[in-house]
Amino acid sequence: MLKSFGLLLLKLLRWSLLLVLTWVLLLSFLPVPYTGLMLERQIESWWLGHQYKRQHHWVPYDQISRHAKQAVVAAEDQKFADHYGFDMAAIEKALVYNSKGNKVRGASTISQQTAKNVFLWSGRSWLRKGLESGFTVLIELVWGKQRILEVYLNSVEFGPGIYGVEAAARHFFGKSAARLSRQEAALLAAVLPNPLRFKVNRPSPYVYKRQQWVLKQMRQLRSVEQELAGEMAR
Repeated sequence: MLKSFGLLLLKLLRWSLLLVLTWVLLLSFLPVPYTGLMLERQIESWWLGHQYKRQHHWVPYDQISRHAKQAVVAAEDQKFADHYGFDMAAIEKALVYNSKGNKVRGASTISQQTAKNVFLWSGRSWLRKGLESGFTVLIELVWGKQRILEVYLNSVEFGPGIYGVEAAARHFFGKSAARLSRQEAALLAAVLPNPLRFKVNRPSPYVYKRQQWVLKQMRQLRSVEQELAGEMAR
């Protein structure tokens, strides 16, 4: 009986892995219409009895302003073009900082955030972090950097129920993501640490200060669009 259970478990594991690989492969070229984060927010709203309205409009990579690409990399993951999914130096610094009993500091790359947003749920459990690491490795291998950034910009949360840079550009600025200015892109990126707390349409002094920091980093950073175009050409 124990042997039969073990064989059944092995079969389930094989089918689960095949399903995951197929899912990741399909999303390497298909638009991502719905994500794990969207589902989580939907369930939270139902549970709390709140009205939930989702705004999400998928746009291809070449229809997103270069300023938006530059801004999110400058704000969230300046080594995005160089690492293989994990910024080991940032992880080490975060571990040292957190070990001192300070407020918890994260070190997630854009690749890790994309893996979490699309396939998983939020939270700090070891199970979720382990699955996130696995999906991060997969999308780095299968998707590549340009696709990861495309999916990230189309799925990241910019406010309650507002997912992706196209929906955010329409909602906050009345324009398409392709027409976002440097200042607008930097303001969107400035709220990303906590888009449910920080508001694009009602920026606090902290958000304005962070927007100026993002603008400075954007100027100093190599062109993200050119870096990733070079990756595609290799």
